[in-house]
Amino acid sequence: MTHTLPETELWERFVSGDQQAFSQLYDQFSDSLFAFGMRYTTDDDLVKDCIHDLFIDLHSYRTGLSQEVNVKFYLLKSFRRKLYAAHRKATRLRLDRWNADDTFGMNAFAFSIEQEIIIDEGQRELMQQLAAELNQLPERQREILYLRYNQNLDYDQIAAVMQISVPTCRTFIYRALKQLRGKLEFGSVILIFCWQ
Repeated sequence: MTHTLPETELWERFVSGDQQAFSQLYDQFSDSLFAFGMRYTTDDDLVKDCIHDLFIDLHSYRTGLSQEVNVKFYLLKSFRRKLYAAHRKATRLRLDRWNADDTFGMNAFAFSIEQEIIIDEGQRELMQQLAAELNQLPERQREILYLRYNQNLDYDQIAAVMQISVPTCRTFIYRALKQLRGKLEFGSVILIFCWQ
């Protein structure tokens, strides 16, 4: 059984050329990158390709990478940029590129099957109500809530990923939570903090 190192030590070893650390980084983050990518597109092959491309690029350019990074933030930001570029390229190559459904952004929110299985009927109703209200929020607010409460990024990191200012990021979160509080019971809003 392989011992998993803290992500900062794993990153440092990877940048120094440790192949086992590279494999462990992939194993540790590929599933969360996949889940993150599926929030933006339903094309799971595109998401998988972008994950593989990201790790190929990381391996190729590792000698130029900084030793001190927030690994999760760095990977999410790099992956989002790569996914966006791949989506744009795929859109340009398709004949039906003027399809109105072809925008790149956060997909509608839904709780996972695993989450629905472990809750009782009362909580299920709250979760369904929360999902419906989350889907009424503007796409950028949904994305920010996802990054904040699911990926545990701080305001500076979210602003960098989304290429907005920190005050704008705070304003989006404030408005989203205010809107949700106005429409939902307190218990439903608390579920945001458990959103996976």
